[in-house]
Amino acid sequence: MTEQVVTELAVTDQAVTEHVVIAGAGPTGLMLAAELALAGVRATVLEALPAPTGESRALGVNPRAVELWEQRGVIGRFHDGKLISRLHYGALPQHLDLDRLDTPYGVMMIPQRRTEQVLAEWATDLGAQIRRGHAVTGVRQDDDSVRVSISGPDGDDELRAGYLVGCDGSRSAVRRAVGIDFPGTASTVDAVMVDVEGVPLQFQFFRRNDRGLWAIFPIGPGVFRVVIYEFGQPPRRYAAAPDFAEICEVAERVAGLDLRAGTPRWLSRHGNVTRLADSYRVGRVLLAGDAAHAQPPAGGQGLTSGLHDAVNLGWKLAAQINGWAPADLLDSYGGERRPVGERVMVNARVQNLLMSGGLEIDALRTVFTELAALPEVNRRLAGDLAQVDVRYDLGDADPLVGRRLPPADLHTAAPPRSGEATTLSLLGKARGVLLELSEEPVLDTLVGPWSDRVDAVAASTSDPLLADLSAALIRPDGHVAWVARRRGGLDKDGLDAALRRWFGQPSFG
Repeated sequence: MTEQVVTELAVTDQAVTEHVVIAGAGPTGLMLAAELALAGVRATVLEALPAPTGESRALGVNPRAVELWEQRGVIGRFHDGKLISRLHYGALPQHLDLDRLDTPYGVMMIPQRRTEQVLAEWATDLGAQIRRGHAVTGVRQDDDSVRVSISGPDGDDELRAGYLVGCDGSRSAVRRAVGIDFPGTASTVDAVMVDVEGVPLQFQFFRRNDRGLWAIFPIGPGVFRVVIYEFGQPPRRYAAAPDFAEICEVAERVAGLDLRAGTPRWLSRHGNVTRLADSYRVGRVLLAGDAAHAQPPAGGQGLTSGLHDAVNLGWKLAAQINGWAPADLLDSYGGERRPVGERVMVNARVQNLLMSGGLEIDALRTVFTELAALPEVNRRLAGDLAQVDVRYDLGDADPLVGRRLPPADLHTAAPPRSGEATTLSLLGKARGVLLELSEEPVLDTLVGPWSDRVDAVAASTSDPLLADLSAALIRPDGHVAWVARRRGGLDKDGLDAALRRWFGQPSFG
């Protein structure tokens, strides 16, 4: 299906209310547009570029992003993606083993251009509007709306919206327009990469010598991506992409690779800047993805973090627009996601250091390699980079509250969902779910007054990950808001408080 510009929502079971403008048609902006559409909120995505570039800075997404797509039932659209069960940490020779994690997924190798194509089709199928060739040039807001100045093919224009979300990259025009600072560390390297065809190369995860480090990734039939960090090269801020002759010289000098007979398909350079926005929200303007946090591509953190931002924000922003959001729900987006951004910065900066040159770094790499071989350390680092270990501080001592409910097989007990399911597939409508795993469900009547926002599901499971669980209230983003354990009683007052905290006042009762 080709991308369409749609003016009316395809969602028919909820009324379209206000309008949200999203700046940036990258993966984060497109995922957010789809999330809003699932909740009946119309979104217009403004993209400065007139057409997709067809380029793929990111070659894959980490396990948590794959889980998010499974939650929404869109994973089948990525049928051409391939899963691998390892990640690198700072280009260490000891890989991180994703099979240690409580997820069935590895890294999905899918070029960013394909990710954007699939998400754009899904978002427009749901009713989102994508306007390419429209750049944000100014932002004004008051208590009631945001006015977004844009420049497009037909000249200058202005849109009035309930909210504006900047998903427009590390040089975000939205972030600058509302004056949010973006502190961090400047780049210290000049890394080059090329997608090259016609050269007999083989996959190399990362290799290193005293001149630099490099990797080779197959990305298509006869096409390879070559990434090279040459030690001692100063960063080139805002520099143009290298030409093929420069990359051939660097590849031969650092790695002994002869690329001269190849045909370049794409050439690029990047640094290792790390920056984190001081705030994710100013009034009716919010930030997500690289507009909120910028990091180098090592470990695949950027794209996965951006998709996670979108899923955390989407249901909360829709709740605000649809009129049922409890107090401070929208503020919880930054309160939850910015600490995750801080953790991403920590890992990015450690990896930047490990990927540097020098005898001191060689010694540090030796120690880290030895540590990463320990199962508990390997699992901790893998959980960080896979982003399956994210836990939001929801003020509850139970270790599951604030985490995502682990993927597990279920047998649902009653229509309309009777049959086989998973903890992920329950979230296809982007609504809350009260999952009850006891033999005699008693909580469905308690959630009835919120039935326009929360589904009650009775199920059974043999998965050991859920063996001690009697019931769980799951937010639309998949994170657990309340639990009942088999060894304890049913805290009905706690459930009521969690429902009110995350889903507002009941519709009746």
